[in-house]
Amino acid sequence: MRKTGEYSGKNIAVIGMARTGLAVAEALKGLGAKVTLYDRKPLEELREEIVEASRLGVDARPGTDIVSLAGVDLVVPSPGVPHGAASLAAAHDLGIAVISEIELAYRLSPAPIIAVTGTNGKTTTTVLIGKMLEADGRDTYIAGNVVAGDIRLPLITAGVCAGKDSVIAAEISTFQLEWIETFRPKIGALLNISRDHGDRHATMEEYAGLKASLFRNQRPDDYAIVNADNQLVMKQIRGVKSRILPFSRMKKLEEGAFVCGEEVIVRLSGSEHRICNRADIRIPGEHNLENILAASLAAIAFGARPESILKAIRNFTGVEHRMEPVAEIDGAQYVNNSMCTNVDAVVRSIEAVEGPAIIIAGGKDKGSDWAPFAEIVNRKVKHLVLIGVSAPLIASAVARTGYTKIIMAASMEDALCEARRLADPGDTVMLAPGCASFDMFNGFEHRGQVFKSIVRQYKESKL
Repeated sequence: MRKTGEYSGKNIAVIGMARTGLAVAEALKGLGAKVTLYDRKPLEELREEIVEASRLGVDARPGTDIVSLAGVDLVVPSPGVPHGAASLAAAHDLGIAVISEIELAYRLSPAPIIAVTGTNGKTTTTVLIGKMLEADGRDTYIAGNVVAGDIRLPLITAGVCAGKDSVIAAEISTFQLEWIETFRPKIGALLNISRDHGDRHATMEEYAGLKASLFRNQRPDDYAIVNADNQLVMKQIRGVKSRILPFSRMKKLEEGAFVCGEEVIVRLSGSEHRICNRADIRIPGEHNLENILAASLAAIAFGARPESILKAIRNFTGVEHRMEPVAEIDGAQYVNNSMCTNVDAVVRSIEAVEGPAIIIAGGKDKGSDWAPFAEIVNRKVKHLVLIGVSAPLIASAVARTGYTKIIMAASMEDALCEARRLADPGDTVMLAPGCASFDMFNGFEHRGQVFKSIVRQYKESKL
């Protein structure tokens, strides 16, 4: 049941004027709240957002944090606002409620939420679940932190639009979990935990604990889907009150999802469902097999038919910026993997490449341990082309293995020029940054679009 009346007439401060902040402002304005939008970015960087805020009838204040909390009833920070921000600490000290967008969305939505988190694989698994449920005839919203082509629906928007007979498949980031109180997904999936966002979370324990908070408010009739092959995940599920459903690509399970020979199997409540064969899966890599397992288990737990799940798997070719084939030029394949923003994701992506690989990596480091990357580069990568502010750091880590085929490039154009010069027929040239993009680009999407644009120019010049 929607909890809408409690926001009417309230003074609510929303911090951040990006996609999430504007969506929160729109939802709250529609509920009769008085909303003020804040953002530290200067006016010249927020002109489009100011126009949108004006259209919504919301007071927008660029270039500033909250000046005064007097009269403020609620603060809703966007995910990019650090947990320790001064304005949030001040609100907390004054007893003013601070909640995240996903907490607000949960309170407003009459529809059940299937929430997916983890270090890697969130977008692919979330979209897969959504497509499986759509194939089963469900009124489905794919929302949250997911950005995949034209799929970019904030959870708050889905929560307001969904009906009681709808279902929301939501990608949830660690940052979104920082300010939850009652957020309770009907099905929560924790895909994996590996080191990431060391620039924001003080310890690995803090990061892992935030991931596991997805299950904090679940009850015995809810489901917690977990990766039985990931020790950090399994450490975090002690005390979980919901029904735990594991998935594994390494071993057979009495209950859960697993691989038997070439088949994906789901066992639940005494029934066994043969979902698909490996040959039905069109997205490469063992990491994507894990995503298929988790998504299939979630869909079955929600009541979807196995034939609907199979149909979705056969039709699914991946999401933009994630192992996305772009073109073949002179016999070499060019792959856009710009969404790959941490070391573990790079390692998994390189493992999925068949044949020689030329990797373009780098950007803004997030406090990562580059040793696993260095090891696989030394073992499997034909040439490494580095870009971005952290290129020297990555080069140093790789060089310690004795690897010498490192090229430093000043831009994406330079990187692709070098990669094209070095590529032979049968090679794969892959953008797999392992880093954030904000040193050179507006985001991972912008980075991937630049990569694809240059590759397509090369392709057109060959026609």
